[in-house]
Amino acid sequence: MRTSPAVTATTAVADGRSGPAPMRAAFTDSTSVGLGFLPLGLAFGALVVQSGLDWWWAGLSAALIYGGSFEFLLIGMVTAAAPLAAIALTAFMVNVRHVFYALSFPLHRVTGRLGKAYGTFALSDEAYALTAGEQARTWPSRRILWLQFFLHLYWAGSSTAGALLGSLIPDSVTGLDFALTALFTVLALDALRDLRGDLPTPLLALLSALAARLLFPGQLLLAAFALFTAGLLARHCTTGRKPSHV
Repeated sequence: MRTSPAVTATTAVADGRSGPAPMRAAFTDSTSVGLGFLPLGLAFGALVVQSGLDWWWAGLSAALIYGGSFEFLLIGMVTAAAPLAAIALTAFMVNVRHVFYALSFPLHRVTGRLGKAYGTFALSDEAYALTAGEQARTWPSRRILWLQFFLHLYWAGSSTAGALLGSLIPDSVTGLDFALTALFTVLALDALRDLRGDLPTPLLALLSALAARLLFPGQLLLAAFALFTAGLLARHCTTGRKPSHV
């Protein structure tokens, strides 16, 4: 059976093998989150300069570390000349949540060794939230990687701009530190809309956080993620064989 060139080209563009469609779609996907990155990156860059570090440190940190909240902590640790072991331990404790993200992040749809390596490196909270929704379950490799690249570019670019323009931002400007909280609130609301009645998920997250607070107050974040993951796995084992309703 022969396949027409038009059908072949359409299929290739749909699965991301050729054409600019995945890049355009990924740019559209990243716009809302990227705009949320701008005030946060500007605040980070300004903080770098105000802490006495050179302006290029902000761009270098954003490009190579790409750690978000850890980068804010790293500024104080670098200026205080904290031991390398303390910095490494802090980085692990702050970013250990990415281990649990990997359980459902669609890395299996990313092709190529370099693609998988970059997809792993650029796995941020925002990229995970955008790729975990129901609409993203059919995204091809190129769309996922372009999405992560654009988010990475937003963060590195806004951080560098904030460092260069940090001295121009007046001290009276307030609310920049709330940008990250507002961003995660919007992402959480979007994720809840995709649950289709699966309301026990936020309840399970709340119970996991409360249990971790009572049982492991010294390791709240790690314990909460572990309990939440165990709860999700237990729920999947008990309901995974039930037919899903579309």
